[in-house]
Amino acid sequence: MKITDVRVRKVTKQGKMRAVVSVTFDNEFVVHDIKVIEGERGLFIAMPSKKSTDGEYRDIAHPINSDMRKVLQDTILEAYDKAADEVAEGDSAVVE
Repeated sequence: MKITDVRVRKVTKQGKMRAVVSVTFDNEFVVHDIKVIEGERGLFIAMPSKKSTDGEYRDIAHPINSDMRKVLQDTILEAYDKAADEVAEGDSAVVE
């Protein structure tokens, strides 16, 4: 499965969330609402999630293995870095 498109929407720098990202795979399948978060040890991604009836958040979609997670995170953070210099907060950028 190949990542064919990454769309980054920057958010205001209040709080820890820095961007919301959509990733397209093989020009056929898209995952929306992946978040770029500023953590204590740098940026990381949080997959889209939904609050369950017990109050816990559960991922809606996520990589099954660590290799794919690394590819996804590296690609998203690279796109975020490119977009960070090019767009204002609240705007979107397409990074291929």
